[in-house]
Amino acid sequence: MGFHPSNASKSDASVIKQVLKELKSNIHLAVGIGETGLDFNQLDDESAKNKQIKLFETFLELAEDYQMPLVIHARDAEEEALEMVKKHSTIPEVIFHCYGGDLVTAQKIMDEGYFISLSTIICFSDHHQKLACELPLSQMLTETDSPYLSPFKGQRNEPAFVEETVKTIAKIKSIPAREVDKVTEANARRIFGF
Repeated sequence: MGFHPSNASKSDASVIKQVLKELKSNIHLAVGIGETGLDFNQLDDESAKNKQIKLFETFLELAEDYQMPLVIHARDAEEEALEMVKKHSTIPEVIFHCYGGDLVTAQKIMDEGYFISLSTIICFSDHHQKLACELPLSQMLTETDSPYLSPFKGQRNEPAFVEETVKTIAKIKSIPAREVDKVTEANARRIFGF
C-alpha cells in the first residue's frame, strides 16, 4: 500500500492524512509499502517537489516502523530517492520499481543491497536493455507496470506480459528464460516473504 508521488503533489493535507490512516489501519493486510517516492518528470514547481519529498519521508518512516519492504517510484529523481532511503538503514528490503535511471545510479542502488525492477519497457527500450546487460540478475526483479508500457503496440499492458520482460532479459544475458524466471521469482519471494 502506498501513495504515488504524482498524487502527493496534487493532494491536500486532508487527503494525505486519510490515506495514511487507511494504510495504518490495514497494514496487517500488506506485504510491503509502496509504491511511493519521487517523480520530478516535467515538474518545475519547487513546492510540489517539496510535498513529494515530505510524503516520501513519511513512507520511509512507515517502512522502517513496520519493518516492511519498500517499493520506490523514482522518475527523474533516482539519485535523490537513493540518498533519502539510505538514511533509513533498517528498512528490510528496498526495490526501485520500473527503473529508468542511469547505470551509475543503478550501481549505487545495488551497492546498497537494494533491488531494481525492470518492466516490459525493456522489450523496446535500448536504455533498459543496456541496464539489463550490465546489472546482476541476483538483484533484479521483473514487472509489467500495467496498464502502461505494453510490449505490444496498441495493447493495454497485462500482468501476464511479464513473460516478455523475462524473455527479453534472457536474450540480452544469453541465458535461458527459465533461469531469469527462477532467480527473479526467488528474489520477489524473499523480499515479500511468500
